[in-house]
Amino acid sequence: MRANGWSRITNHASRMRVKSAKFTKSATHPEHYPRDGRPEVAFLGRSNVGKSSLMNSLLGVRGLARTSSTPGRTQLINFFLIDDAFYFVDLPGYGYARVPSDVKREWGPMVQKYLATRPNLVLSIVITDSRQEPTKLDLQMIEWLQSKEKPFVIIATKADKLSGNQLRAKISRESAVQNDKLIVYSAVTRIGADRIWKEITTRISDHQPRNPD
Repeated sequence: MRANGWSRITNHASRMRVKSAKFTKSATHPEHYPRDGRPEVAFLGRSNVGKSSLMNSLLGVRGLARTSSTPGRTQLINFFLIDDAFYFVDLPGYGYARVPSDVKREWGPMVQKYLATRPNLVLSIVITDSRQEPTKLDLQMIEWLQSKEKPFVIIATKADKLSGNQLRAKISRESAVQNDKLIVYSAVTRIGADRIWKEITTRISDHQPRNPD
């Protein structure tokens, strides 16, 4: 790992300034994952919750992670190299009814194996819609991450769509359950961006990089 990329992360943990971001590869099996030892931050959530939009917004770029009007389009694990120092990992969305059942059966084990066994995974970001209650699948994912003692945060997007009272009620209600795991976020107002980057960069700086294979 290049020293300049690593020092930029550790020195600017609360307010990230992304210099470069590029798609690296798609994969379905561990042997296809990057083997350079860089830390990874995974984004997961329902197929139509806006994972790609959140990633693009945090990075300050358009179109890096592809967005689609058709939920369930992402069927691979996609890796994006950020500042030549760490990866954003876009995982297939879950819960879209129109995806063929045989594809769903492949997604589950693929995603679960990545989350359970990937040594470079430093943080999972579970994305929900702030205007809706977490679904059963969202809660199952959160419970699974808790049971495996995997570091994670919950990002409730589209916070600008709520009134002040609605937003305060949302935070109060869900924070009572998830404690400090919940961060509300808006791509419009940028509320929550610094907190998300602080979570990401803190986990990255705590990661012990290993030498490339």
